[in-house]
Amino acid sequence: TVYLANYYGEKLFYNDTARADANGYFEFKGKKAEDGGKYAVVVPGPKYFEILVTDEPIHIETSENDMLGDLKVIESTENSLFVNYMRFIQEKRNQRTPFDMILADSTLLISEKEKEFARAEIDRLNAEVVEHQNAIIADHPDKLFAKMLKLTLEPEMPETPTGVENEALWKYQYYRDHYWDNVDLTDGRLVRDPMFHRLLDKYWSKVVLQVPDTLIREAHKLVTRAKAYDSFKYITHHITFTAEKSNLMCMDKVFVSMVNTYYRTGKADWLTEEQLSKIIERADELKYVQCGEPVPNIILPNEKDEWKSLYDIDAKYTVIAIWEASCGHCKKEMPKLKELYTRWKPRGVEIYAIGNDFETEPWLKFIKERDLNDWINVSDNPAINATDSATKLIYGGMTNLPSLNFRSTFDVFSTPKMFLLDASKKIIAKQLGAEQLEELLMRLEGDELPSEGNSSTPTKGAAKSDEKAKAVRDDKSKKKA
Repeated sequence: TVYLANYYGEKLFYNDTARADANGYFEFKGKKAEDGGKYAVVVPGPKYFEILVTDEPIHIETSENDMLGDLKVIESTENSLFVNYMRFIQEKRNQRTPFDMILADSTLLISEKEKEFARAEIDRLNAEVVEHQNAIIADHPDKLFAKMLKLTLEPEMPETPTGVENEALWKYQYYRDHYWDNVDLTDGRLVRDPMFHRLLDKYWSKVVLQVPDTLIREAHKLVTRAKAYDSFKYITHHITFTAEKSNLMCMDKVFVSMVNTYYRTGKADWLTEEQLSKIIERADELKYVQCGEPVPNIILPNEKDEWKSLYDIDAKYTVIAIWEASCGHCKKEMPKLKELYTRWKPRGVEIYAIGNDFETEPWLKFIKERDLNDWINVSDNPAINATDSATKLIYGGMTNLPSLNFRSTFDVFSTPKMFLLDASKKIIAKQLGAEQLEELLMRLEGDELPSEGNSSTPTKGAAKSDEKAKAVRDDKSKKKA
């Protein structure tokens, strides 16, 4: 039994099965040209050798003992180019090995002159490889192998134009904008080459700045260039999945943008209805907690049953802190938050603390015992969440649905959960602990951060005037613009 597997990104997937006859002959039939790419023939062992599948017939012979060494291409221009190149590369690696060994030698037996010679020989061999690659690409521009070979080439960097003030920035932007110059995104067969995945992964995680708005812009630019269905599918899925699973703060904004643009509009037609429904549902769960966007106005009763509106808070910064009395981590974080509030209330910070307890008594007891009465405490309670009560409160204008459903509004699966809002109630940051929150506030205010190992309590920078802090922010805004 012999198997045919195809690459999809970095991984090999089963594609077909054939039975070899007594003479070792076997045949795979009917591969579609658009499903071409880099495949592997897997024989018992298991052992395998790679081939390129295109729209041309392929006839090859080899032995089980040395599949690459004995590989003979009887018919297939693509595979002749591919196999000859692999042998050429192996020959150059063999020639380079002794020079690599010289440079890796840490003893004093190798002279500097010998090392210089070794470096020169490695440079010469590298130049021969580049020359050979360029010749294949120039002589066979429409061949799949030539396109795959181009995946390994970095974009050519021109000389920096005269008058450029920041050369490093110019080079970075040029590299980012020309990163895909050597990739034919109209040829979907390239996704069946591991190099395509490596290029995409490097671009998404290292080349593009890890800032949500920047990533969103670059994602849509790249997806728009992917004219081939397979390229579009692979890139769209990779970016969406990576954004959803990212541990970086605010990266879910990229996920929501991708879902709204490609999945909600029916362009991601490779998913089942159930899969599509789940991914859209997850994006909907995150729609109210996007960085840079205003949160809904939350209106809930405080300890005295007085309804308190989040939007009535007139503060430079507002912290939404969702917590519960039975939460062990909350018991550690809330006292820290209280200390932060004492230091930062004079500087324009207000806290809107939402109790996540389903019963009122534990919430009230915790507030009293920990003396958390200085800020705004609100919570729902069983009475207002009753169907009739909720309906009357909403239609009577007392509150709204996002308030009574604040757990889903703020995607609360664990507590404490904190959001830092600006004066217009837009999310600056989320998923922060009290110490991280204070450090962020200090950065926003241009304060001097404490040295490593010291308390996160503001140092001499905390005494800066509002005028000085505003000047720092204005300066930062100009630089950002």
